Amino acid sequence: MLRLSGGQVESLWDEVLPGEVRELPEDLAALDVLLRDVALMQPIAARWRREAVGQGRPSIAMDVYVRLMIVKARTGWGYETLVREVSDSLHLRRFCLVALGERVPHESTVRKLTRRLGGDVIEELTRCVIAKAQRETRFQARAVRIDSTVVEGDVRYPSDAALSLDGARVLAREARKLAGLIGRDAGRVQDRSRALGRRLRAISRTMGRRTGERKAQVLDLTSQAGRLLAKFLSEARRLALEARRRARGRGAQRKLAAIRRLEHASELAERVAGQIKLRVEGEPITDRLVSMFDADARPIRMGKLGKPNEFGFVFQICEVTQNTRRGARGFILPASTRSGNPPESKLLPDTTVELERLGLRPREVALDGGFEKRPTAEALERLAPDRVFIAGRQQPGSRRTQRRLAKYRTGAEGRISHLKRSYGLRRTRLKGAAGAHAWSAWAILAYNLDTLAIRAR
Repeated sequence: MLRLSGGQVESLWDEVLPGEVRELPEDLAALDVLLRDVALMQPIAARWRREAVGQGRPSIAMDVYVRLMIVKARTGWGYETLVREVSDSLHLRRFCLVALGERVPHESTVRKLTRRLGGDVIEELTRCVIAKAQRETRFQARAVRIDSTVVEGDVRYPSDAALSLDGARVLAREARKLAGLIGRDAGRVQDRSRALGRRLRAISRTMGRRTGERKAQVLDLTSQAGRLLAKFLSEARRLALEARRRARGRGAQRKLAAIRRLEHASELAERVAGQIKLRVEGEPITDRLVSMFDADARPIRMGKLGKPNEFGFVFQICEVTQNTRRGARGFILPASTRSGNPPESKLLPDTTVELERLGLRPREVALDGGFEKRPTAEALERLAPDRVFIAGRQQPGSRRTQRRLAKYRTGAEGRISHLKRSYGLRRTRLKGAAGAHAWSAWAILAYNLDTLAIRAR
């Protein structure tokens, strides 16, 4: 059952607290005023399943949940640390609407709600915040700057041999669980993770040598790892096939769930084995898998000297401001993203749709040099801006205007750095494309609330 509000927070215990403890710090007090708007909770009520609105066990209050997640995005705490810090802080308790005699919601409750709501609901909250700024603070979007960035996935730096070892361990774990449900006589799956671990350690020793045969030796060891993983795969698939024949009667749904997990792990492991085969044959790999635990993360090259290869997701950040002065701070729209490593111009149509949805028609648009001229002009045609600036391209207009827009566009780099340092956009801790979407949505919402609080002071 959905609960939007938790009710009264004040209690008799608050009367004995000193006045300075009962008053929130300036930043939290400004956010508290904004979050008391009931309209901000309506997107959550609209997306909640109809059959679960008035039935079932009551959920935690959504206003408490939203405030907890805003604190999490602003501090970078994990779920357990968040619950512990809010429990120990009188100021955070008052901000999160948790009375002194109540327990802070368990971290698993907050974590599961984050997955359940996803990123689309949080983006609706962001649109409500921007609409509130337009309505109450007379915010007008006169300029916009757009740039893309990489949100790193929660993965380690991948290698084919390490991926084969991860695949073997996952297959062995899921095969043991399935065999325990259907019986040990269904088939034998030999755990080859130790043999793969020896190959991985041999590769590490070989890489330290200075001989010219080092590359060929590493390639041979990687090929051996691929063959071992292929044998493991055939045994796991035979086990899954036999398990489907026996998945009847009592506990059938539990067995089928275990079978699906084993088959999903087998699909990922097959992709790893295929990648190794293509690498040994010298063929290009078009859609490389970089993690067994986050199958949606992709290798991305953005041309950075210090970090040429990144692994995660590309998001296009669009900031609308009232002017192009130095230090201009505006609102960030819900970020557009697509799988893989899409070019800037491919994400731009989604960003322009978001601008139209919010009724924003900026007069000046500043873009990074990665945008192509013709696709950009087609995407921005409906917005009809007076001036479009693309860094590094010949543009009409005076030199003074070009310098002003160039400096304004450079501010997009600083804004992205600000989001990564202060709001956790550097790395997503949620798995998959849906998890990265939700993670970025919370970071952008927290930033926009802080911006609106600054404007409302």
